[in-house]
Amino acid sequence: MNRRSFTIRLLTLGGAVLALLVLVPVIGALFAPLLKKIPKKWRRVGDIDDFKVGETVLVSFENASPLKWSGLSSKTASWLRRVSEDEFVAFAINCTHLGCPVRWMADAEIFLCPCHGGVYNKDGSYAAGPPPHGLNQYPVRIRDNQVEIETSPVPITNIGGVKA
Repeated sequence: MNRRSFTIRLLTLGGAVLALLVLVPVIGALFAPLLKKIPKKWRRVGDIDDFKVGETVLVSFENASPLKWSGLSSKTASWLRRVSEDEFVAFAINCTHLGCPVRWMADAEIFLCPCHGGVYNKDGSYAAGPPPHGLNQYPVRIRDNQVEIETSPVPITNIGGVKA
């Protein structure tokens, strides 16, 4: 074997090792969500009597997968609407366009995104602006006279809530 062939083989081997070192974390990141079960937990947000029919209020709760060092960032929130005596709907606070927090405008009965003017109806459906679809929803249930929201790691990807 001459010097040129040896150098080419050495560089090829070095390139293959570097490519492998780069690809291992990329492949791991791609397949990790498939292998890992996403934790979901039911969080109490209040007594059923704390919410009036037709009212939309902001409720806060702990994220489904908080880290010990997270502190305040382990908290998240939702817009909770009591539709009837036994039915609640919980909307994500983030706009579906770019994730800015939406505000509930009680007088107009709409959700408004201050970043780019996205507008949602009181039922969370798309009304106007750049968002691609309505607000995402958390499943909601009533248990032991308490309203509970099923949390999931951010971002929320389940569309449509579960009736209480």
